[in-house]
Amino acid sequence: MKRRTRQGLVAIAVIALIGVAGWVFLTERPIAVPVVTIDRDVPVRVYGLGTVEARIVSRIGFEVGAALTGLEVDGGDAVARGQILARLHAAEQEARVARAAASAEAADATLGRTRANVVRARAVLAQREATNTRQQALAVRNTISAQRAEEAQRDVDVAAAELAVAESDIAVALAQRADAEAALRYEQALLDHHVLRAPFDAIIVDRHVEAGTVVRAGEPIFTLMDPTTVWTLAYVDEARAGAIALGQSAEVRLRSLPHEVFSGTVARIGIESDRVNEERRVWIACYRCPPQVYLGEQAEVRITVALLTEAFLVPEIAVSGFDGHQGRVWVVRDGKLTKVSAVFGHRTEDARLQILNGLAEGDQVVSAPVKGLSEGRMARVLGGGAS
Repeated sequence: MKRRTRQGLVAIAVIALIGVAGWVFLTERPIAVPVVTIDRDVPVRVYGLGTVEARIVSRIGFEVGAALTGLEVDGGDAVARGQILARLHAAEQEARVARAAASAEAADATLGRTRANVVRARAVLAQREATNTRQQALAVRNTISAQRAEEAQRDVDVAAAELAVAESDIAVALAQRADAEAALRYEQALLDHHVLRAPFDAIIVDRHVEAGTVVRAGEPIFTLMDPTTVWTLAYVDEARAGAIALGQSAEVRLRSLPHEVFSGTVARIGIESDRVNEERRVWIACYRCPPQVYLGEQAEVRITVALLTEAFLVPEIAVSGFDGHQGRVWVVRDGKLTKVSAVFGHRTEDARLQILNGLAEGDQVVSAPVKGLSEGRMARVLGGGAS
């Protein structure tokens, strides 16, 4: 019985010893860890999702209301500045223009008559002045009576007054003609409003009505786009948008052309972010644009905000407690694991963080979370690196 008890105790001791040895082997043996290496010429890109837009998009219509008699263009057509796009029924306005033109002609005739009256009044005045001169000479020699001399002078005064009236009539006639001409120009302008012309070289995006429709003043007839102002509106996460600046290069991929890359630059950065989605609006102007543009098409944008000539990059999954600026990483220091705080800079497109400082000379940063990492444990690196 005692022998069996002794054998049982020995077995338990052996099992315990094996367990302790296994625990020591699993927890104290050097653990193999991957480490990061220095990367060179690494572009830092910021990703944004957006749509194709145009800076100049106009919804145009008539300044007056009437029935549409004709539409000259359709969606997708290219038009030149001043080209006629549509017409309104204009018979009533044409009649108003004709009446205004007749009034202008009548004003011209009145002006001509008043000028003729001035010529006649000047001739009458000259004649009576000559007669008065003779009469006054005869009166001095007592050849005629003083009454006749006075009548001659009175005739001169009356002729001078009539000339003044005739000259003032010219001013009135000139004002009447100017008023008639202004009225004619006004009616002609209203008639011109019955024709819709392209305000700039454009592409017809959409046609909103058809011929025969009675439209109101200001109602949209066409939507126009200036093809030279095409750009991409991208929405970028605020956490990544801080490094974006005007003039930075960008790449745009369209959903309909996923295998092509179109180049551009940052042309505008919105000064107001979306308060709900916490995104910033960035506009990319293309200098190599697609041959055919479709407004509203989804686009992927990658903006190059920096080029790291030499950088120490650690995957974000290997950083704990990262707050956008600082975090903690495992490093191999003198063959043992230790956890240190580090300050980070740029974040690459593949979710790696640039370490700015926090490492000691010779530290090697663990590039992936490995099971069994603990403070002070011996470690064996799988890849060489430098701080």
